[in-house]
Formats: sequence, structure tokens, C-alpha cells
Amino acid sequence: MDDYPLIENHGLIGDLQTAALVTTEGVVDWFCSPRFDSPSVFGALLDKEKGGHCTVRPAHQTHSTKQLYLPDTAILVTRFMTEAGAGEVVDFMPVTGTAATHRHRLVRLVRCVRGTMTFDVEIAPRFDYGLMKHQLHISPHGAVFAAKDGTELTVHPIREPEDERLADFVADGEADLRLSLTLEAGQQRGLILETGAEGPPREVRRDEHERLFEETAAFWRSWLAQSRYTGRWREAVERSAITLKLMTFAPSGAVVAAPTAALPEQLGGERNWDYRFTWIRDASFSVYALLGLGFTEEARAFIIWLGDRVKERAGSDGETGPLNIMYKVDGASDLTERILDHWEGYAGSAPVRIGNGAATQLQLDIYGEALDSIYFAHRHGFQVGHGGWTSLRTDLEWLADHWDQAEEGIWETRGGRQDFTYGRVMSWVAFDRAVRLAESKGWPSAAGRWRAERDAVYEQVMAKGWNEDRQAFVQHYGSEVLDSSLLRMATVGFLTPGDPMWSATLDAMEEELVSDSLVYRYNPGASPDGLRGSEGTFSLCTFMYVDALARAGRTNRARLVFEKMMGYANHLGLYSEEIDPTGRQLGNFPQAFTHLALIDSAITLNEALEKR
Repeated sequence: MDDYPLIENHGLIGDLQTAALVTTEGVVDWFCSPRFDSPSVFGALLDKEKGGHCTVRPAHQTHSTKQLYLPDTAILVTRFMTEAGAGEVVDFMPVTGTAATHRHRLVRLVRCVRGTMTFDVEIAPRFDYGLMKHQLHISPHGAVFAAKDGTELTVHPIREPEDERLADFVADGEADLRLSLTLEAGQQRGLILETGAEGPPREVRRDEHERLFEETAAFWRSWLAQSRYTGRWREAVERSAITLKLMTFAPSGAVVAAPTAALPEQLGGERNWDYRFTWIRDASFSVYALLGLGFTEEARAFIIWLGDRVKERAGSDGETGPLNIMYKVDGASDLTERILDHWEGYAGSAPVRIGNGAATQLQLDIYGEALDSIYFAHRHGFQVGHGGWTSLRTDLEWLADHWDQAEEGIWETRGGRQDFTYGRVMSWVAFDRAVRLAESKGWPSAAGRWRAERDAVYEQVMAKGWNEDRQAFVQHYGSEVLDSSLLRMATVGFLTPGDPMWSATLDAMEEELVSDSLVYRYNPGASPDGLRGSEGTFSLCTFMYVDALARAGRTNRARLVFEKMMGYANHLGLYSEEIDPTGRQLGNFPQAFTHLALIDSAITLNEALEKR
């Protein structure tokens, strides 16, 4: 573990088509190009020796570090302090347009702000997850790393032509670059790492760097100014909004679940999944968060993306339904899972999985989440066209024929199908929202059948999903296992927040799934999920718990849980998927679903406190 940075000791930068992680020690240890789900260029996060990295850090062994974002931006500053001097690295990626491109730039400005500081710089790319060798070409104006398939990483130095040359690139036996750079107070140099460069390496003058910096800062500040949130937790909510924007693929509007792959849910365990794709479920929740904050264009882009998936039915079949649970950011459905045997995994947590085998699972809840987000967007002025409505009717016909069957469920278990209560509840949501949508527009529909199926689902859940002995709704029919996904039962309107059955379920969850405010998904020991090992508490579920408490009128408890959860964010306000018993973050980082739930719960709790 000592050889790997803590997962939470990272910041995220990006250009709305891909992203990079930067450690508090100035190491870029994760960067894929040209898209989030492309092979890695730097991947030391998953193998310190074979993954590749770009490091800019003090040569002085004894130093302290601080890391922060410039206010209201995605520009990251990593500060280093020693007795002899203080310096900093300013990292950002200039925002790309809405057309997919292979050209992506990672800007790293290095400067000394006090005394003298020597920085050690090393650039060691490892293309295609470290599987592809490269050659290095050094020129007086920079360098190019060239892989066998034609992929290139170009290094442009940031300096004036007349500047004193403080260091020269030196190649080592691995065709990597190294240099030692000594700066005095006020001096600065830097690098621009560029994929898909349009020309040879060149010296980038300071005024060009300043222009890129100012344009990037202006973009983020202008974008964030659209936020309508004025509640108690504005800083956390707005940082979550920026983080979600960083995980949005601008050409399609799709939001990835996380920009990383194979970070473990348990150190040394096998729960290491690739999250660089778009889940129907997660992204559907984004509509609530985005519209709740006032980001209408982002919500519109996702609704269009979702509508295309509904119409295309790519990769679907009669068994798993017309929708897949996840897609690539461009809507492609081929997510074949494979293992990178040559990588050891984060802190030795193998296997390293690329792609996601859960893509072909049957998860019935996605139809409810999709219809709910479409209906919510409709109420906020978004229009569903004739083609989209026709496709939705076909999806509902399939659901009407198939909702009453076992499935894999929201948590993508690999231990066999069950009659999951949450899947049934969200099937109810799908029929309910379809009826409401049809009635509001006067569109042709099978509303009579949809009502009948909706009522049948409701009756079944109340009869089989409720466990009299536990005095709670349970994970699946015939079990006594609790499941935090059911925290959404009142949120979606299946139950009223004041229903005694709901209050009893909240009490049962508090007793079994809540550990000093942190919430587990379920108990895998009581409900085997087909995987070895255990896991930490799910940050998403903690925020869902806050939302459920606030809706149930338990505002004091909700606020305490929320404030405690704020303390588990990293130094930048970012969350991974899970929190382990020691308080460390685990799982892919940062996780979109967690930040979406943070926004939703902050809005709900703030409104509840205002009403009180």
C-alpha cells in the first residue's frame, strides 16, 4: 500500500471528453485518450511499475503538500513547501468542443513562489494499458513519444525563446524523459502534453499559456454561474456539479459513472470494475440534479442521448429487454469484459478488469428510472417527439410482458437472479409515469393495460416485498435481507413518507445497514452476491438515506448524517464509491452517482429545513 497513493489523494481535471487524475505529490497516474473509455496513456494508478506516469515533484525528499482548486473552476493547484522554498504545479485541460477529437492537451505549469526549489520531472507514458512499446524522438523544441499503432504523445515546453534554458530533456533506457528543473522565486516553466497534435513539438510562449489558462477559467466560471442553488451547502453542491460536468462526454451528453477502471471496493479483493461507461440508471438520476440546479442544456443533452438508446435498441434482445443497463459514451453497446493479467492492480488488487460483463444483465429498474427522468424533464418543458413516444410504447409493451420475473438487480450481483423488490418498485414507476405522460399530452397509448400492470406490481410488492417478521420491505421476495436501494420507495412516490410501513423500514435500516451515519448497500454475508470478500459503506446510499430521512420529517437526524458525510470527502470535496472502516475511500473515483445523490439530498434537506 505504501507504493500507491490513497485513492482520495487525487484531484480530477478534464476537457469534457476525457480526464486525468493528479496526486497530491504531483503525479498524473491516470489518463486515457481520446475518450474516457479509451486505453490508458498513464496508468500507474493500477500498476506503479508498468502503468506509466507524468511526475512533477520537488527533488527535496522532505516536503509538505497542499492541493486545491482555483475557486469555481476545474483548475488544480498542487503546492509544495520546504524550508528552502515553496513551489506549485498548476494543472488543467483546455476544454474541447462538442465534436469528438483525438486532440487533448494536459497543461502543467511549474513555478517557484518563495526561495528556491528544484523539481524532478519524469514523463513515462505506457500506451494501450502498457501493452504497446513506444519510441522517443527529442528535438530542440520538445519531444514526441510514438507508439507502433501511430498513437503519439507530444511534449511542448512552456518558455519564451529567449529564456535561459534551465534544463534539457534526457532520455533513459525505457525511452522515457527526465529532467531536473531549478527555479527561483518568480520563475516559471511548464509542459503541455498533447495527444493528436497537429504538428511537431514547439515552444509555447507564456502569453499563449496565459490565454489557455484564462479561457479555461472563464469557461468554468461562466458555466457554474448558471447554478440556481442558494442553499446551505453551496460549496459542496457546486463542486459536485463541476465534477459531474468533468465526467460528461460533450459530443453525446452522456455521463460516465467514473473516469477510472478497476479501483477496488476492497483492497486485495476481486470487486474491481470498469466504470468508464454510461449507466441508464446513473445518468437518469443526473436529470434531477442538473435541472434542480438549473443546468438545462446538460439535462437536454442527456435526454436526447437516452432517446437515441430507446430508439436504437442496440445489442438488446428479447431476454434482457430493449434497453441495456449501460453503454459506451457514444451509445455503442459492446462492453466485452477482459482482464489485464500483466497489471498487478491498485495496491495489488487484481484482477484488473477492462470492459464490463454486467452490461448484458437483466435489470428491470432501468425502465422506471428512464421513464421517470423523461417525465420529470417533460414537466420542465422538454418535449418528447412522436418517434420517441412510439419507441417508449414499445418498451412498455415489453415490460408489461416481462416485469414479473427474476433479475440481477441494481447492484449487478453475479450470484444468480432474484425477484428484487427494487426492480418491481421501479417497474411500477415506469407504468405510472407512462400513464401520466400519455394523459398530459393526449397521446395514443395502452394506458388501460399500463394501469392494470401498475396496480398488479403494487399489490405484489405489498404482499411479497414486505416481511412481517422484519417489519420492513426486504431485498427480494422470500428473504429477510434489507437493501438500501429501497430508500427510494418514498422518493418515487410508491409510499408516502409518513406511511407506518415506511417508518418501520427506515428504523430497520437504521439498525442493520447504518454504521454511525454511513450506510451499507446490503449484507453480502446474508445475501451472497457471487463474489468473494466484503465491501465498505456506499457513499451513494448515505446520501439516499439523508434524502429519505428529510422526506420523512426526520430533519435533525438527516442534517447530522449529511454533515458527518461531508467529513468523508477528500480535501477537494470529491467522493469515490465507498468508505472503508478506517475512513479511507475505496472504489472508482470520483463516482458520479455519489455526487448526484449529494446534490439531490442537499436540495431536499435544505427545503425541509426551510419549511421547518
